[in-house]
Amino acid sequence: MAKAEYTVPDLTGKLAVVTGGSDGIGLGLAGRLAAAGAEVVLPVRNPAKGEAAAERIKAGHPGAQVSTRSLDLASPASVEALADGLNTEGRPIHLLVNNAGIMEPPGRQETEDGFELQFGVNHLAHFALVARLLPLLRKGGARVTSQTSVSANMGGINWDDPQWRTKYKGSGAYSQSKIAQLLFAMELDRRSTARGWGITSNACHPGVTPTNLLAAQPHMGRDKDTTSVKLIRRFARAGILVQPPEAGPLPALYAATSPEAHGGAFYGPSGLLHLSGAPAEQPLYKNGRSHQDAQRIWELSEELTGVRFPTA
Repeated sequence: MAKAEYTVPDLTGKLAVVTGGSDGIGLGLAGRLAAAGAEVVLPVRNPAKGEAAAERIKAGHPGAQVSTRSLDLASPASVEALADGLNTEGRPIHLLVNNAGIMEPPGRQETEDGFELQFGVNHLAHFALVARLLPLLRKGGARVTSQTSVSANMGGINWDDPQWRTKYKGSGAYSQSKIAQLLFAMELDRRSTARGWGITSNACHPGVTPTNLLAAQPHMGRDKDTTSVKLIRRFARAGILVQPPEAGPLPALYAATSPEAHGGAFYGPSGLLHLSGAPAEQPLYKNGRSHQDAQRIWELSEELTGVRFPTA
């Protein structure tokens, strides 16, 4: 199979915000954006790790403009503080990549406001962040790209118990969080078009890529790989259906920066089963197609976060 590649266009003068940019796919994504001339802001939970990531990007790309901000997606106050800070600075945002995420903690955990951790971090926090940054996104005529997962093609939204308070299943809650992201990305583009917000929104997934998202997370109580992670690592060692880490950022890069990418579209690897290969548009997962479900997750997200988008 040919090496997956994508050339990022010149982004000089653009401001990009990338969540989850301190390691893994996010770090690779931020580095490529900075190398193309964008000023990159990395909102991070761990300040030391964030600064190390920024310095690594600058070392690899002399002259790169990279800075960090504090963001804990499990804390609504932290999301609000980040947005307030950026709004005070007042600079238009041209690219926002909702990339940060967590995957399958060992048991059910909650955000500060009592939401199931994966649903809260992967979807609800990004929903609130986009809403709070909407003035700057509109100023920049921004493209908002949400990083979903192949898991969005599995399971569904647990409408009767979206917080998974009964019969908790980590993989099911993870799939739900990624389906919610996908539905949100599609609905955001539709509402922007209908209401003249001037932003475009799309979604992507990285295929199957071994990154730190798969690593044991002692701070969340998981000190060993899950069964699914062990399987992914086995495939990676064999070079089967798994992308190398450097290819993981490519679908998000394409979705966020390609002149050929557009709103309401879904991007991922173009190889076998869309698990590896060069980035390209692909059919939207069935779980992301329902306008009714998209409206329903939007309304639920506004209700849960208390953050509302303008109606005009």
